This record gives sequence, C-alpha cells and structure tokens, in this order.
Amino acid sequence: MTRWTLWRRAAAGLLSLAAMAMAIVAVLYWQGAPTPQGEQPDVVAVDASTVARGAYLARLGNCMGCHTSRGGAPYAGDRAITTPFGTFYTSNLTSDEATGIGAWTANDFWSAMHHGVSKKGRLLYPAFPYTSYTHVTRADSDALYAYLRTVPAVAQATRPHALRFPYGTQVALAVWRSMYFRPRAWQDDPQRSPEWNRGLYLVQGLGHCAACHTPRNALGASSEAHWLRGGAVAGQNWYAPSLADPSQAGLQNWSVEDIVALLRVGTSERGSVSGPMAEVVRGSTQHMSDADARAMARYLQELPEHAQSPADHAAAPAPAEMQKGQAIYKQHCAQCHGEAGEGVEGAFPALAGNRAVLLHTPSNVIAVVLRGGYLPATAGNPRPHGMPPFLQTLSDQEIADVSTFVRNAWGNRASAVGTIDVYRARESDGS
Repeated sequence: MTRWTLWRRAAAGLLSLAAMAMAIVAVLYWQGAPTPQGEQPDVVAVDASTVARGAYLARLGNCMGCHTSRGGAPYAGDRAITTPFGTFYTSNLTSDEATGIGAWTANDFWSAMHHGVSKKGRLLYPAFPYTSYTHVTRADSDALYAYLRTVPAVAQATRPHALRFPYGTQVALAVWRSMYFRPRAWQDDPQRSPEWNRGLYLVQGLGHCAACHTPRNALGASSEAHWLRGGAVAGQNWYAPSLADPSQAGLQNWSVEDIVALLRVGTSERGSVSGPMAEVVRGSTQHMSDADARAMARYLQELPEHAQSPADHAAAPAPAEMQKGQAIYKQHCAQCHGEAGEGVEGAFPALAGNRAVLLHTPSNVIAVVLRGGYLPATAGNPRPHGMPPFLQTLSDQEIADVSTFVRNAWGNRASAVGTIDVYRARESDGS
C-alpha cells in the first residue's frame, strides 16, 4: 500500500467524520428549532382595522409580487424563482384549507415568519426571506395573518422545488440554518430617533432590502459584514447596486424629498428606478404612507458610506470599437437619449455620468438593452416612458459595441463589454 493511498483513505475518513458531525449538528438544530406554541394566545382579531393594516403590511412586503404567478390568481403562488441551487416555487397564501394557509393558526404563521418553520414543522428555504422577516414584530405578523385569512381561497397545490442534491434535503437546510440563521426579536435603538428606527425596521424587515442589495456567499447566505453593499439578483442577470456607496445607488447626498419621490413615484430629479426595482416600486413602495416613505428615506440617507474598492482603471476601448458603437447608438438610441447622452428631463435618462451605466459590472446595461427598460406605472407617474427591447434587433456583437460606447463616451469611463457578456445575459433568461 503506497503512502498516497494511505493519505487518500485518511482524508476520506476525515471527510466522512466531518459529514457525520455536520449531520448530527443539523439534526440537533432541526429538532431543537424553536416553535411558536405557547408564545401567546393563538387568537387574532379579524376586525376591519386589523385587516386593513395587514393589507398595507402585505404591500410593504410585496408579498403578492412573489406569491402570484404570471396570469395567476393573487397570492395563489406557483411563481418560479431561479437560483444557483435550482428552482423554487412559491407557496399558496390564500385561505384555501387544503392547498393554502386556511388551516393555519396565527402561531403557525408566526412560526414561518419568525422562525422559518412551516405548520408541519418542516424547515423553510430562505428563498422565502424569513431571514429578514424574523425582524417583523408579532403584532405585524398577526395583522398580516388576519389579512391573508380574507384572501379568497384558490385551490392550487404548491409544486415541489426542483433543487440539485443535496440542497433539497432537510438535513442540508438544517446545516445551513445552524451556520447562518438565528431568530431575532425587534428592538429599537434608543440612541436614534423614532423615524430612523421605523426606517430601519422597514428596510431590515418587511422591505427585505438585503435580499437583493447584500452580497451572498457560495451557499446563498447574505453577508452581514457587507450589509446593503450590493449583490447579484439570482436568475435575472442583474446587479442590485450598493446602497452604501454614493457612486452606485447610495442616497447619502440626496434630499429626503428626492428619495421619497424615488420610492413612491419611481423617478425624481436625481434619478429613476429600473430593472427589478421597478417592480418593487410598482407593487410595494408606491403604496407606502407619507410617514413610512420618509422614515425609509431618512434611514437610507443616513446609512454610513462605504465606497467599493476601486477597480483597476479601465483601459480605453479601441477607436474602431467606439466608432462601431457610436454608429449603433446614433441609429437606435440618440433620438431619446441625445447625441451627447444628455437625455430628456422627465422622460429619458441621461447616460453621460449615469452611475448605473458606470457600474463595475455591465450586466444592468446589457439587460436593459436586451429586454428594454421601463419605469413603473405609479399614481404619481401613470404613463411612464420606456425603452424597447433590442434582443431580436441587435446581435451580441452590436449590443457589446453599443454598451461599450455608452460606458466610455461623453467623459464616462468603464470596462468594455464583450460578446461573451451578452451571450451569458441571453442564456440567463432564455432570450
């Protein structure tokens, strides 16, 4: 027997022991997971004011956005969520007793929101953002429950998740939770104002902003050390920019009024939303009360700045590459965005100096060129302008050329875009 064989067997033995230890820890954690029973009486008032408050909270959490499939009944679930680990299918939140949550008690619902544990005791996957919702108070959870009890029943069973092994096992999920999740009880910071605390509560809890705006590790856990510093949106080839960096999406140098307009209208004098955030504004933040919108704005404005480490200075694209991109821009883009990228105020965004254009990753620019860009229709902007998709009009090379041009014209300077970047973007959403 060679020394190499001995080393291999020893390593295999150690790995087996490690796996067994992790499994034991997972089972112990799973069995010891806190349950809601006995936390408080399992009775919730279903009066009109509680239901109305719950409906408002459901808007803040954008529950319908995930729990409604395209063309499906509201809250009936079955929306596919693509992740690196496989596809999740959202659950039915209607009052149907067999396939929805009609048979759930208030404690069952609190268990899911606060502990990430279902009615039957199964651990829930964090594609349902209980890692954020654990901060929601019991009173708000009960109001949400009261509202969902009034949603008309829809008989629609939840499809099984399609996950790669071992991610679809409860043991693997228990191991993940033992490393990355602990239920949290909400507490105000006595050193800060009530408005600031309310803003943090909305951002950290029902708003679940960290689900997109915080980077995740290889196992899909958000990094608390990099809170709101930007992250990739799973399955959408979109980068949710850092809210701590004014060069990305930080709002530290915006007025509260401009931030409120961004949240409630989708556009302001300082900028506009696009991509997945447009859906958030349409389905959620436009419905915020004035007080809540200002509270969230105040918190985001006072978020400590943390500039990203500067990347290597981007090399200037070759003149021939810029010329090709400029020709495409003049043909397809200049009519709206202007010959000098100046845009049209209140209609089409300027591209010169646009921080979304200058992100370290070109994924958002590519996504907008491929799929188009649309502001959300809101009460304050009911007929927004939009940009048509070019996925069937322009080739990968043409999209790469025009994207490189807008990222490096009019004083802009950012990395060039390659055809492989465009190809990956097409593949990520089947376009």
